[in-house]
Amino acid sequence: MADDPFVSLYRRFRPGRFDELRGQDHVVRALQSAVRDDRVSHAYLFSGPRGTGKTSSARILAKALNCAAPVDGEPCGVCTSCTEITQGTSLDVHELDAASNNGVDAMRDLVAHAALGTPGRWKVYIVDEVHMLSNAAANALLKTLEEPPSHVVFVLATTDPQKVPPTIRSRTQHLEFRLIGAETLHALLESVRDEAGLKVDEEAVQAAVRRGRGSARDALSALDQVVASGSSDAARPELSDVLLAVGHGTVAEVLVSLSALLAGGWGPQQLATELVDDLRQVFLAALAPELCAVSGPSRAEFATLAESMGLARVVRGMEILGRALIDMRDAPDAQVVLEIAVVRATRPDLDSGIEALTERVAALERGIASGGAPGRAAAHAEAAAPAPRRMPESAPPASAPQQASAPTPSSAPQQATAPPPVDVARRPSVGAVLRRQQGASEADASPARGTPVGAAPAPSSPSAAAAQGAPRTGATRVIDRDSLTQAWGDSVLRNLPARVKALFSAGRFVAADQNGAQFALPNAAHRDRCAESVSQVEAALSAHFGAPVTLALVVDGDSPGGPSAGVARPGAPPPPSDAGMADLEEEDPGDLMPASGDETDHMSAAEARLLEAFPGTSEVAE
Repeated sequence: MADDPFVSLYRRFRPGRFDELRGQDHVVRALQSAVRDDRVSHAYLFSGPRGTGKTSSARILAKALNCAAPVDGEPCGVCTSCTEITQGTSLDVHELDAASNNGVDAMRDLVAHAALGTPGRWKVYIVDEVHMLSNAAANALLKTLEEPPSHVVFVLATTDPQKVPPTIRSRTQHLEFRLIGAETLHALLESVRDEAGLKVDEEAVQAAVRRGRGSARDALSALDQVVASGSSDAARPELSDVLLAVGHGTVAEVLVSLSALLAGGWGPQQLATELVDDLRQVFLAALAPELCAVSGPSRAEFATLAESMGLARVVRGMEILGRALIDMRDAPDAQVVLEIAVVRATRPDLDSGIEALTERVAALERGIASGGAPGRAAAHAEAAAPAPRRMPESAPPASAPQQASAPTPSSAPQQATAPPPVDVARRPSVGAVLRRQQGASEADASPARGTPVGAAPAPSSPSAAAAQGAPRTGATRVIDRDSLTQAWGDSVLRNLPARVKALFSAGRFVAADQNGAQFALPNAAHRDRCAESVSQVEAALSAHFGAPVTLALVVDGDSPGGPSAGVARPGAPPPPSDAGMADLEEEDPGDLMPASGDETDHMSAAEARLLEAFPGTSEVAE
């Protein structure tokens, strides 16, 4: 009738029988069997989240106990007792709210009236929020709860069983209620919609299900709100634009969408809570679709979003928004906290946390795996590398046919004495030139002693000589002095053997170029002792940098120009003296020219020798 007052959906459709309870099959089996077999306990403790049917189950149990014609443990629902309990006028059922009656006086009144008889067979006390009882009130109830009158049954309900005193829990049968699944809740709302004749679409039902979060009462209240407003946006904010902007990494769109929602009346805390729930649904849609609270096209959209964002980014977004919800409690402006959190979830490069750095590295790895970036990077590096400097056309090429052919005895000395074309950027130092001049005869007898530090060994066959004389296509890595000093102090020195570490700890790097590195020691005696272990240091440096490193030992404050000068090695010729350096400076450049060959060859060789003898000079075109 038109005069009937409005009753909310969760009150109109409250379950009145055990078979109407949704999602609590384990509780239904226990209570229905107890009533059918006449094994009802004197006290029950119902615990679980709000809106899962605790109070409704207690009323159904009271109906079944006092029903005139129960069928298989189910109340008939039409007898006088069932009707009065449904209407709330029965004298057999006493409901008490422990949140407002939590003192000793309320419990004393309950205990005093518990022994009084009622019209029905059983007298049922339903105590809601029993965890709110004070310690004194709980202790006053203990004796009656343990040994109640034979016609009394206590049903205690709570949303927080951990706060219920153990002395009360031990005197009851504890039945735990669970959150209702999304599919079960969806079926419940559809049946309510059809029975009540509500004109709401599927999108509105899904919005109410998500708003309920496993609670039937919350879901029915959200459906009431949707019906009253005529839009599903009244149940929960529409966050699809925000999620898409987060997935695409567009900060501007995220802020604009959030601003529109905030202007529409949604609070920052509520938006953050709903965003966390949406990201959780995205995560579940990718890993466990059967647990996702959405269905149909929305689930497919969430699965696509999870694939584009990546699970690591989804989880990181939930963590950021979860911490933002905590920070909002004490923040002067919760909106600022929400905007910062969403921006950090959208752009990992704006976040300095370890999780953001991990996500950026994962994104780079995915890009490399899918796009072949290493090949393109190598091509760019090869294109950007400087071309090697070539000698004039008059200079004989390194891969001339006469060099590739087998040498004859008469031509062997000339090949040993004639210098090859020298690249100015890779010329040896003065010390290397002096050692080559002084130890030419020793080099013929002992190639190991005549080879300068950092120089390639002499080829053992004509084919090897040809291969060695061929131009190099790859660029050699040049390690500068700063890199050597940093690596030496950070890791290389400490990992050397104890004796080697003690000898080399007094030295330092003074120079480095493409030919090697200079390591200065306090005096000549110390340098000679370190020369015995220089190979171990070179091996450690080469292993650290992943490239060969040649080490030249010099006396501190007395190191000539190049890194190969002043080398001290067992069995190697001594470094040049000051007199040798003076002789080199007084030498006529014309004497450095070879004795055979045409004039062009002589000029090229003379230029190369001059450039070797005077490091730091450069060729000037006429």
